[in-house]
Amino acid sequence: MSLQGSSDYGTRNQGSQVVALACKMVGGGSDGSLDLCARVCLIGEDENVIFQTYIKPKIPVTNYRYETTGIRPEYLRDAMPLKQAQRRIQDFLSNGEPIWKIRSRCGKARILVGHGLDHDLECLGVEYPEFLIRDTAIYPPLMRTSKLSNSLKYLTQAYLGYDIQTGTQDPYEDCVAAMRIYIRMRSQNHPRDYASGCGESRNNNYPAWRQRELEKMTPDALLELSASDYYCWCLDS
Repeated sequence: MSLQGSSDYGTRNQGSQVVALACKMVGGGSDGSLDLCARVCLIGEDENVIFQTYIKPKIPVTNYRYETTGIRPEYLRDAMPLKQAQRRIQDFLSNGEPIWKIRSRCGKARILVGHGLDHDLECLGVEYPEFLIRDTAIYPPLMRTSKLSNSLKYLTQAYLGYDIQTGTQDPYEDCVAAMRIYIRMRSQNHPRDYASGCGESRNNNYPAWRQRELEKMTPDALLELSASDYYCWCLDS
């Protein structure tokens, strides 16, 4: 489907409390290596589109990366300005509430799902509280090691059994894959002690204060330690 710079707000998903976001980047800078968000898609848990649009970057595009993005210059000529897209996405994610209220955990903002969301949000210029982000790239059970992520393409094949990103890449397809992986991981039931991570750390490493505490424990006590140091997605269900 060609958006031709158009956008769409779905009305059936306005009440959706879990949404997935994905972007496609074109290149900027003298060598085309600077990532510029040129297309974004936002879907609800039922996989219906909430918002999608081409975005006109703030600086000139020097590489459209057509082989993977399918984006042509004419698609961005009259596309939505980045600032307008920022406002619409931020307002929807925050459910119309100010960011300070969300950060204090008093608001009714939505859970945001995606793969590599730090990069997507940075390129969009959108801020969002860490405790509301569910990123399949940095969720420990989905990672190769505590430092290395698996690609969304690999996770989709391994956990969902089908292929994505086989040609021109569609952000809607990425949104659906990330949402399905999230729902699958969320549905796994764990013992409460295993799933009691506080969610303050986005990696598998212990903070310094806890490392000192662990060094004082006996081997038997360490073997009995079963609580994870990350927020388990089964707690969302």
